[in-house]
Amino acid sequence: MAREVVAAVLLALAVLVVLTASIGVLVMRDAYAKLHFVTPAALVAPLLLVLAIFVQAGFYENTGESLLALLFMVIAGPFLSHATIRAIRVRETGDWRLREDPGQRGRAPGEEKEQ
Repeated sequence: MAREVVAAVLLALAVLVVLTASIGVLVMRDAYAKLHFVTPAALVAPLLLVLAIFVQAGFYENTGESLLALLFMVIAGPFLSHATIRAIRVRETGDWRLREDPGQRGRAPGEEKEQ
């Protein structure tokens, strides 16, 4: 009985994390800020889900597979965030590199400044 209650609380917390992250994504205006709210839904909620599985079922083959999936998400998450930010920057400015001259904002290297 106690296992079921703890597992239900962990699942409810995971749902709460996803709901609040979703609200944050809806409220933020630009993609850079929205990406910050994706992280809890991508890392914290799966961690709570795996903990709920461990509490409910104990350590078996299927729970080990859940742990491996969580490990993959934790390792891949920062790389996916970085690639997403880089893709957004390329779409907005034409290049992922920072400009040294503030007047060059939004132009690709080698483009001439219009007058």
